[in-house]
Amino acid sequence: MYDHDLGWETGPDTDDAHSCVADLRTALSAHGITLPSIGVDPPAFAASPSLALVALGNCNIATARKLAAVLRTAWRGETPS
Repeated sequence: MYDHDLGWETGPDTDDAHSCVADLRTALSAHGITLPSIGVDPPAFAASPSLALVALGNCNIATARKLAAVLRTAWRGETPS
């Protein structure tokens, strides 16, 4: 959703934010979880100083439950069911 070119200046904050989004998308995908609207939050860069934020967006209940299950098992050191 937010991955299109908005004409932002590139720099450490924007590059790091986009890298973080890619890493998170890959990690979620490894557990069968897709958050379609994950991306860099554009308004965060309008702040002074700019603050890179990752927008996780909305997801349906099934995806939220899957994410919660993965987080619970990771916290306990278990294998997700």
